Amino acid sequence: MILPNIYAEKTHYLDNSATTRVSDKACAKAVYIMQTKFGNPSSLHSIGFEAEEELDLARLAIAESLGVSANEVIFASGGTEANNLAVLGGVCARRKLGNRVVTTSIEHSSVLEAMKYLSSVGFEVVFLKPDQNGAVAPEAFANAIDENTIFVSAMAVNNELGSFMPIGLIADLIKAKKAPALFHCDAVQAYGKVKLTPKKHGIDLMTVSSHKVHGPKGTGALYVKKGVKILPRAFGGSQELTLRPGTQGVPAICAFGAAVSEFSIEKNYLHIRKLNAYAREALADIPEITINSCPDCLPYVLNISTNAVKSETMMHFLAQRNIFVSSGSACKKGQKSYVLKEIGLPDSQIDTALRISFCKHNTIEDVDALTEGIRTGIENLAGVAVR
Repeated sequence: MILPNIYAEKTHYLDNSATTRVSDKACAKAVYIMQTKFGNPSSLHSIGFEAEEELDLARLAIAESLGVSANEVIFASGGTEANNLAVLGGVCARRKLGNRVVTTSIEHSSVLEAMKYLSSVGFEVVFLKPDQNGAVAPEAFANAIDENTIFVSAMAVNNELGSFMPIGLIADLIKAKKAPALFHCDAVQAYGKVKLTPKKHGIDLMTVSSHKVHGPKGTGALYVKKGVKILPRAFGGSQELTLRPGTQGVPAICAFGAAVSEFSIEKNYLHIRKLNAYAREALADIPEITINSCPDCLPYVLNISTNAVKSETMMHFLAQRNIFVSSGSACKKGQKSYVLKEIGLPDSQIDTALRISFCKHNTIEDVDALTEGIRTGIENLAGVAVR
């Protein structure tokens, strides 16, 4: 039986904030490790040593991309596990120093759910509200952080809007308030897209992920500043400084390292910024559309509302034409966006929202296909003439 090639036509993939296509170099590296350097890196023989050497090279690649030391990089199964390790491990390590935890109400669900758990077991968790653009003002952090604050977590870039948080100011606010707080940053959506070095911004813990930067799924990393103590959430081995025990997924980790070695942040940013501007102008020609991402948001993410067709209906319509976007965070599996609700959008915009997210491979042709697809979708599904 010969299966049909569903990608026989040109595929316009614009859901890169959910995941990216694995690069050829990363794929080749994973296969090489699986077939040639297949040892357990904890094994005390030559094949194990060879695997450990490859693991060390990958760790160094991630460390250099962050401007940190290799021994400050802990591998995990992805951003969700790394966020949980940072939040729960960091708070539990400092519980004798205070009881207050500060975060925002539009963090990724892996941070929000961990924070809700902390609240349920007695910690005072403050969820700061964003403004209409999806950013939280520095003053809000300043007012929330006090001498009892032991942990602050803020994402660098929001995954649905592309809005930036005041990452460069939070460490100074913690110091000014004489708080014993650790500062954690979920940098999953920013990593590889903007230059973000934790040491420059006073960040103690930073989360990054492989599959958002053309590496494979199933691996990510947590930067843990030297001297910072966090408690493990799992037990059973000495791997990853005992913070994440268990045999490392060496093929995926090494492929992650290969993907990171291909970073070209400045060049790609210029390309994506032009693509975003083109998309904004093209979509603005459709009267029904509202652009939800502010002009100052990360250009890799563009959130819009059609105000005419439900998100899921439009997504399926576009997918039939080999155009792929999302309605928000992939981790929420189509649930109504709490991020858009938090910035005050009406239900009509939330229910018809689409998240367009670019990568270095996207082109003007992709944007043209998307614009025409949305235009046709509004006409066919809502009966509105927009040409």
